[in-house]
Amino acid sequence: MKKLLTVSLALLTVALLAVSCGKKQDAANAKSFVIGISIPSADHGWTGGIVWWAEQAKKQLEEKGCKVILSTAKDSAEQVDKVENLLVQDLDALVILPHEPSPLTAICKKVAEKGIFLTVVDRGLDEPVHNLYVAGDNAGFGRLSAETMVKQLNGKGRIVVMEGIPCAVNSDRVNAFNEVMKANPGIEILASQSADWNTEKGLKLMENYLQKFKEIDGVWTGDDDVLLGALKAYEESGRKDIKCFIGGAGSKAIVKMVLDKNPLVPSDVTYPPRMIENAVLNTYNALAAGQRPAGETVIVPAEVITPENAADFYFPDSMY
Repeated sequence: MKKLLTVSLALLTVALLAVSCGKKQDAANAKSFVIGISIPSADHGWTGGIVWWAEQAKKQLEEKGCKVILSTAKDSAEQVDKVENLLVQDLDALVILPHEPSPLTAICKKVAEKGIFLTVVDRGLDEPVHNLYVAGDNAGFGRLSAETMVKQLNGKGRIVVMEGIPCAVNSDRVNAFNEVMKANPGIEILASQSADWNTEKGLKLMENYLQKFKEIDGVWTGDDDVLLGALKAYEESGRKDIKCFIGGAGSKAIVKMVLDKNPLVPSDVTYPPRMIENAVLNTYNALAAGQRPAGETVIVPAEVITPENAADFYFPDSMY
């Protein structure tokens, strides 16, 4: 039976299958395993964060004596090939963030059939063959973004929306955002178009919005990379009408703006790339405890970043 857990990011590493309750396991007593990590290449900010946090997890487990093989791939086809290569490495576990669920489902089934512990991150497979699934709360992300926007605009204003790549993740976020807005008729959505979670497309779409609409009160980009592009377009336009921009994911550039109390970026909403680190550490905990869940799910809730708590989300050494 699938078990669903919703926990804060700070508690995630101990919320599931913790093996150190009551005593700490030092390096001399740590158990050694071979763990593969398969993730997308750093093709934009959020995946850059995924790579950085995966490297942090790798360092931690290598200190425990584990062999950790970190593999990145530019697309789904390359990721399938690289997972095939990992399968000859005598893996005890594989932690994978699929480029796309469908092309990676067959190879992940092969991993599971070989008895290798399988942890899937962020993008669920077409078939639930995982032992552990760790993901962000996409509906919560959209809902909190909308609630924050309503609060910033005091329930009245005209806004534009920049959606992500058309997919289930984007739909969950946008649908939840729109549900909140339906309950707040003082907010009018002037337009909602895709910027593909891409900085350059965010800049161009913002330029189009600024040309089309003479007054805009708020902008939800749904992504911090897109937000950087939108802010640049707005700055270059010379306009002064927009009251707030809200992005998402918690990139260090945007968190720093929140921390510095930038009036245009009063808050951000998390979708933390750090979930890969927690997925890797929980996988190790399960192996060390000799436990093998079936279909376990952990959801990392979205959180609002404000000037008051921004320091807790600011990692200046991170790639993202």
